[in-house]
Amino acid sequence: MNILVIDGQGGRLGRKLVESIRKACPEACITAVGTNSMATSNMLNSNCADQLATGENAVIVACRTAEVIVGPFGIATADAMLGEITPAMACAVASSNAYRVLIPMNLCRTYIAGVSQGSAAILEDAVNHIRQLAQKENKE
Repeated sequence: MNILVIDGQGGRLGRKLVESIRKACPEACITAVGTNSMATSNMLNSNCADQLATGENAVIVACRTAEVIVGPFGIATADAMLGEITPAMACAVASSNAYRVLIPMNLCRTYIAGVSQGSAAILEDAVNHIRQLAQKENKE
């Protein structure tokens, strides 16, 4: 399974996602793309991604071949993350044929009802869902 993790700003969520997905789905091919070099560097430090890249074009290209796209909700919202998510990035995520697992975050002038900010349970739920997707794919 080809899993794309996208994150911006400091890349802390992306790093946690890459590490957790690697543990849950050791056979997956994980591509980590940061919207900036700091985010990519933080995901690189996890030593769990198979491929890493940075920037708008990397997001657009990686979305073409991803089977699952994972990241904060803002990756599908133009101008999110203080403008780091360009309209082209958001369009690539939203129009991709990939299955999307978006982590809700109440940040950057967006409130998602029912979400308590920073909940570890949300990250765990996302990784469990990805594990189920990978297991389903392996059975087919």
